[in-house]
Amino acid sequence: MSKKNDDAKAVEELGKARDSIVSELRKTIVGMDDVIDEMMIAIFSRGHCLLVGVPGLAKTLLVSSLAQTMSMSFKRIQFTPDLMPSDITGTELLQEDPETHERRFKFQKGPVFTNLLLADEINRTPPKTQAALLEAMQEKTISSGGEDFKLDEPFFVLATQNPIEQEGTYPLPEAQLDRFLFNIMVKYPSKEEELEVMRSATNDEEPELKEVVDAKTIIEFQRLVRRIPVADHVFEYAAALVRATRPDEPDAPEFVKKLMSWGAGPRASLNLILAGKARAALRGRCHVSTDDVKEVCLPILRHRIIPSFAARSEGMTSDSLIEKLLEEIPANEDLYQEKAV
Repeated sequence: MSKKNDDAKAVEELGKARDSIVSELRKTIVGMDDVIDEMMIAIFSRGHCLLVGVPGLAKTLLVSSLAQTMSMSFKRIQFTPDLMPSDITGTELLQEDPETHERRFKFQKGPVFTNLLLADEINRTPPKTQAALLEAMQEKTISSGGEDFKLDEPFFVLATQNPIEQEGTYPLPEAQLDRFLFNIMVKYPSKEEELEVMRSATNDEEPELKEVVDAKTIIEFQRLVRRIPVADHVFEYAAALVRATRPDEPDAPEFVKKLMSWGAGPRASLNLILAGKARAALRGRCHVSTDDVKEVCLPILRHRIIPSFAARSEGMTSDSLIEKLLEEIPANEDLYQEKAV
């Protein structure tokens, strides 16, 4: 019983930490409420994010500000066509011992050895280099010279893509996109937000961001999120959503069979639950509801389903198909509680 009480108190502290982090970010970032919320859910779920948005929307400023408030080391890599895997992971350098004059190779760590890594325009580099980063994201280790080097903890990758310029790019294959917990769409600011950006960015003030949590606390909160209990009916709802995206499933809605070429895999079900846990905990709750799962559905599923030619010809996108799916499969807790019994 005391363990439950301790977790309940820790969840309350996490909710307060979230409010403090958002308050600090407001010193440099205007708007972007959903983006900030989804990035924080990803961090405490131990997941990674792919951000899609045009240049100039303060993505780099947001990431560097988040790193400051959470006391994490931050590095940025500009992905280019000539970028090599070793430019990300590190390389073996031949060095001479000043005393013995013996030469030996020593591993020089690359920029991936950080807490928060911004992979800018990841689709501008060839698949071999993309794969090196994605492997590091998955394995959390780098192998060199027969030795394994563990990445720093916590470790979070934020990769960006420009949706406009597609010439000379190497789009991420669906299997690699699946490695990202969230695909976050960064939209233009509203008129009021744009006016506020102009006012705040053109004055002589240099906002000073305070550290809210440190790396050790983040790891503890990540473990706390994993301990959040989930009722059977929430598992049922998450499974129903993901399975309904697969056109070959007998119980899939008719529009899915017609308008989707490919559905989401089991990793989507897993991520719906993990992100739902993190969303609940960040709001100071010790239980996950079907609404938590519903709210994280778009960024989790939009890069895991493939609309058919018929859907594209009708002007439908992944987002519009997911929204239609959410209407088709209501988040009715009573319904899923009955199924779980």
